[in-house]
Amino acid sequence: QVQLVESGGGLVQAGGSLRLSCAASGRTFSSYNMGWFRQAPGKERELVAAISRSGSVTYYADSVKGRFTISRDNAKKTVYLQMNSLKPEDTAVYYCAAGGMLVRGYDYWGQGTQVTVST
Repeated sequence: QVQLVESGGGLVQAGGSLRLSCAASGRTFSSYNMGWFRQAPGKERELVAAISRSGSVTYYADSVKGRFTISRDNAKKTVYLQMNSLKPEDTAVYYCAAGGMLVRGYDYWGQGTQVTVST
């Protein structure tokens, strides 16, 4: 089992950058694929980016390709989401998740961190 705590959200102007962090507790962080999801008001939760256990494979939603970068440090039990060129439509609560498959099947979730992009 793993517990996840996100940080790094906040208010930023369009075109700006933020880096989200997700710190995990538990011994088995490196055995999980990790993902970042987001949910905007009135919309379904969507997978934004995911990274494999070793970090060698990544996935990005089309809406964030070229702007967001997911990475992980297994020694620090932390996964990151670097978000550049932010747009107002990136405004959402961002959740970190751990699971056995790269793009689905996530079992463990953090509490979420709010990202607000102003015009």
